[in-house]
Amino acid sequence: MLTGIHVAFVGGDMRQLEVIKRCIQLDASVTLIGFDNLESIFTGATKKPLTCDVLKDVDALVLPMVGTDDHGIVESIFCSKPLQLVEEHADALPQSCVVYTGMAKPYLKALLAKRQIPLVELLDRDDVAIYNSIPTMEGALMMAIQNTDITIHGSQVIVLGLGRVGMSLARALHALGARVRVGAKRPEHIARIYEMGITPFHLSELKQQVTNADIIFNTIPHLILTAEVIAQMPQSTFILDLASKPGGTDFRFAERRGVKALLAPGLPGIVAPKTAGQILANTLSRLIAEQCANREVSA
Repeated sequence: MLTGIHVAFVGGDMRQLEVIKRCIQLDASVTLIGFDNLESIFTGATKKPLTCDVLKDVDALVLPMVGTDDHGIVESIFCSKPLQLVEEHADALPQSCVVYTGMAKPYLKALLAKRQIPLVELLDRDDVAIYNSIPTMEGALMMAIQNTDITIHGSQVIVLGLGRVGMSLARALHALGARVRVGAKRPEHIARIYEMGITPFHLSELKQQVTNADIIFNTIPHLILTAEVIAQMPQSTFILDLASKPGGTDFRFAERRGVKALLAPGLPGIVAPKTAGQILANTLSRLIAEQCANREVSA
């Protein structure tokens, strides 16, 4: 239970609604900031503007999956006015407060580190990232089907990276009958790809591997599909970049060459917001409860 715990939500998308519901069910005191256009108000939650006064007694501050941009702007689909987290807001937070987000950019990290406010990045956790790989994989398959005129079965598919998403995606494509190759660097990843019954290759061979690719899924968050690599692909190749912005593809050159390339970060919140929200709700409610239990023990 979260009785007596004040949880404030600043911005977000449909996923946040599941987390809000869970916190209310667990008897937390919930404040919603940046939810002005939300049609239904949750019983037990209060809407308030982003002010220092609102933040002064918050135990847990929950931000969207991408906490802020490089200028402190917090994204919210439920608010028409921009939300900006600035130094005065961070100063207002009590030292016992913990800030939760999916991933934090340097602005947010610096803002909180200066004031020694703990920051938890949920996507750094294996459990959240692995659960999230399921809706990401399903969304990626949906987009591949929508943007090609061939079946997944029998297609020449390349997956770049064997992280949580890359592994889930490679397994699903293999099960659907695609001819899957997975590019990686680390020897243990090459070995795991082989053990999965899938064809591995080292990323240094990428230019040679793409010459007959129908679909390429990139999960590597730095420029990997360069102009040199894209120049070797058939014009009919479809690139779906799942890495966080700006992705790992030279989109300018891909467009110039006539190769269709899409950047699709944050698929869980787009294709399965309820499931993605439940994943976050399960983890966040547990972490907030642990945070407060630890604080009581320390006291």
